[in-house]
Amino acid sequence: MPRRRPIAFAAALLVACAAQATDASFLLTATQDDWPRYFPGQLGNGFFSTLTSPRGTEGSLGYLIAFMDHAAGDVSRPAAVPGWTAIDYSADPSHAGQSWLNQVDLTPARFQDYRQVLDMHEGTLATTYRYLDGRKATGVQVLTLVSQASPHLAASQLTLTPDFDGEVQLSFPLDLWAPHQPRFAMAQLDGAQLMEAVAANNLALKATPPDVPDRAPLWYHGDTRVLAADGDATMLTLWLDGQAEQGARMAEAVAVALPPGLHPREARLYRSDYKLSLELRVDVRKGQAYTFTKFVAASREGWGGDAKADLALATAARQRGFAALLADQRRAWATLWQSDIVIDGDAKAQQIVHSDLYYLLSNAAPDTSWPIGACGMTPGYTGHVFWDSDTWVFPALLLLHPERAKSLVMFRGHSLPQAEQRAQARGLRGAMYPWEADPDDGSSQTPHSAQVLDEREIHVDGDVAIAQWQYYLATQDRVWLKQHGWPVIRAVAAFWASRATPVPGTGHYAIEHVTSVDEDYADVPNDIFTNAVAQKALRIAARAAQLLGETPDPQWTTVADGLVLPFDAQAGHHLDFDATVPHDIDSWGGSSLPLLSSPSLDLPMDQATRRGDYAAAIAPIARSSRDPNSMGLMPLSIAAATAGDADAAGDWFNRNLTAHVLKPPFNVRTETAGNNTGYFMTASGGLLQNILYGFTGLRITEDGLVPAYAPVLPSAWKTLTLKNLSFRGARLDITVQRDAQGKAQLTRRPATTDHPTTREPT
Repeated sequence: MPRRRPIAFAAALLVACAAQATDASFLLTATQDDWPRYFPGQLGNGFFSTLTSPRGTEGSLGYLIAFMDHAAGDVSRPAAVPGWTAIDYSADPSHAGQSWLNQVDLTPARFQDYRQVLDMHEGTLATTYRYLDGRKATGVQVLTLVSQASPHLAASQLTLTPDFDGEVQLSFPLDLWAPHQPRFAMAQLDGAQLMEAVAANNLALKATPPDVPDRAPLWYHGDTRVLAADGDATMLTLWLDGQAEQGARMAEAVAVALPPGLHPREARLYRSDYKLSLELRVDVRKGQAYTFTKFVAASREGWGGDAKADLALATAARQRGFAALLADQRRAWATLWQSDIVIDGDAKAQQIVHSDLYYLLSNAAPDTSWPIGACGMTPGYTGHVFWDSDTWVFPALLLLHPERAKSLVMFRGHSLPQAEQRAQARGLRGAMYPWEADPDDGSSQTPHSAQVLDEREIHVDGDVAIAQWQYYLATQDRVWLKQHGWPVIRAVAAFWASRATPVPGTGHYAIEHVTSVDEDYADVPNDIFTNAVAQKALRIAARAAQLLGETPDPQWTTVADGLVLPFDAQAGHHLDFDATVPHDIDSWGGSSLPLLSSPSLDLPMDQATRRGDYAAAIAPIARSSRDPNSMGLMPLSIAAATAGDADAAGDWFNRNLTAHVLKPPFNVRTETAGNNTGYFMTASGGLLQNILYGFTGLRITEDGLVPAYAPVLPSAWKTLTLKNLSFRGARLDITVQRDAQGKAQLTRRPATTDHPTTREPT
C-alpha cells in the first residue's frame, strides 16, 4: 500500500497555515472545558446552514432558506432537512462490543488533546483530537464548510491517523430525522390551552443548559418527508428527493472521496427509516494518515434543481477536489470581510463584533426575496419574520452588504398581496403586514396565543415602509423604487390613513387599540413609537410620490400632520402612550422612548427633549427588577449618544458584551440571559447598528450619509473604522478617533480596499 503521510501532512499544513494567518478576532476556540456548556454555533451561507457539534463528526440539524413545514393546525416552522454532516468511525469492526465515534461518551478519557476552532474569516470549523477506542488510538482531524462561493455545496473532510494496523469501518450517512413529537396546534390553541398541552406532555418552558432553550417545547423543527432515495456503493454516492410537510420540495446528494489508492475491503449501501448511508470497511496501517471527504449538494424548490442535479454538483465538486472548494471558500469570505468594523483598543468588543457579523452573513442570502427570520435558519421563533427584519437587521446590513439587505426589502414587496388581503379583511385600505410572517410566502403565522400582537402591534407596517425608503436613500435606485419600493410604501400609507381616526374638535388624529412595543401594554391609544413610524411612513409616501411623478393622497399629509405624539410639557419629554394610561408595569425595558432615536426613525426633536426622553426612559430601569434584554440595549446606547451622554452610550453598549447573552464557545447570541433563543439575529443587528450609526452619529437622509449627531467612542477604544461601506455607488472608509483634546472626531475618505468587480455568486 503506498505511503500517504505526505498528502495528509500537506493538507494539515494548509489548514494550520490558514489558521496562523487569520486575525485572532476571527477565531473562536473550544476546548474540553467547554463540553459541559457547549452551545452549537452555525456554518452557513444564507441559503443553507447546519449547526456545529463537539466532535465535528456528529449528525447535526440543517436547514434551507425559507423551507417551511405547514402541518395542519400548526403555525409554519422550518423543516429540518436530512442531516449531512455525520461521518462515523469504528476502530473495531467486530459486532461484539463494537463502539462508534459518534456514540461513545464525550469524556477526556476517550477524547484527548481536543481543540475545535470556528474560523469566522473563512467560514470553517476545524476539530482535532486523539480518539481512544479500547487499546486503539486514532488521531482525528475534521474540517467542515458550507460554501459561500458555491452556495449549493458543503463538505466535511475527515483525516484519520491510526496508531495500529488493522481494519476499520466508516459510515457516511444522510440522517433522516423523525417527525418531532409532540406537535401542538399552535394556530388554534389560546395561551392557557397551549400551556395545558405542554404540561400534559410532561414538558415545561424551562431552559436546560447548555443548549436547550426554554421555548424548545414550542420552537421545534418541522418535518421533511423523503419521497425517493437511493445510492451507488460503487460510485460512492447518495441522493434523495424530499418535501416539507405540506410545503416545498427539496433535494440532497452526497459524493464521497477516498484517499488516493485506497480500495475498500467492502462498500455497501445501508437503508433504514432513519438513515441512508455508505458503509465502508478499509485496511489501515499504523502512523499513516487517511483523508476522506464527504461532498454535499442541496437545493429547494425555487433555488436549484432536483436530486439528479444535486448529484451532478456533488460529483463535480469531488472531481475538483476539497482543496479547490476550500480555496473558493476563503476567497469568497475574504471578499465579504473587505467590508468590516475595526476596533482598536478593545479586543473583546472586536471579536464579538466579528461574531455578530459572521452570523448575519451566514444567514443572509444576496439578491433574493427571502428574508432573515428573528433567529436565522434555526427553529427559534419558528423561523418567522418580524419587524426585526426591517428595523434591526436591515440597517445593519445596508451599508456593509447592500446586496443582502436588498433581499429583506424585496421580501416585503413579494408578500404585499398577502398584506393587502389582511387589510381588506379588516375593512382597511392598503396593506397590513403580519406580526409573524412566513419567510417563504409572507402569510401570517402568528400563534393563536399571540393573536393580540397580530391585530394590534401594527407598528410593523411603518417599519416596513421606512426600510423601503432607507434602501432607496442609500442606493438612489429610482427604477427599483418605482417597481418595488413604491407599491409597498403606497399601500402602507393607505393603511395608516384608514387606521387613524380624527379626534373631534382638535384637528388631530389618533391610532387606538394598539399593542405597544412594550408588549405588557396590549391595548393603548397613541403608542408613541407606533404613531411616530406611521407619521414617517405617511410623509415618506408623499415624498416618494413627488419623486416618481405620482399623485399622492392628500389625506396622507393631513393625517401625518395631525397624528398625536404624546408629550408631557411640564416634564419636557415624550410619553410612551396616551397620558390616560398609567405607565406602572415592571416591564422588560421600562420604556420605548429610546426607539424614537433609532437610526431609521430618528424622530425630529430638540436636544432638551432628547435628554428628557433619555432620562425618562432609564428611570424605570433603575427601579425595575429586570435588566433590559439584548434587544433593549441598542436603543438605550443610541439614545444616550444622541442625547450627548458619551459615557452612558459606551456603558449600554458594553452590557451587550457582559450581559450573559453570548453562549460559549462560539458567541451564540440569545435574546435573554435565560437562554430562550439562539441564534438571535435581532440583537446582532442592534449591536452593529449601535456602532454604524450610534457611535458615528451618522444618519441616511435625502442629503446623503450625514453626521446628524456628534460621534462618540467608548472609553477603552482608541479608534473605530468602518471599512468599505457602500453608499450611492461609492465606497467609503469612515474613522472615529479622538483629537488632541480627547474629543471624538469623524473623518471619511474613499475606501482603500481593493474591491472585486465580479458579482457575488448566488
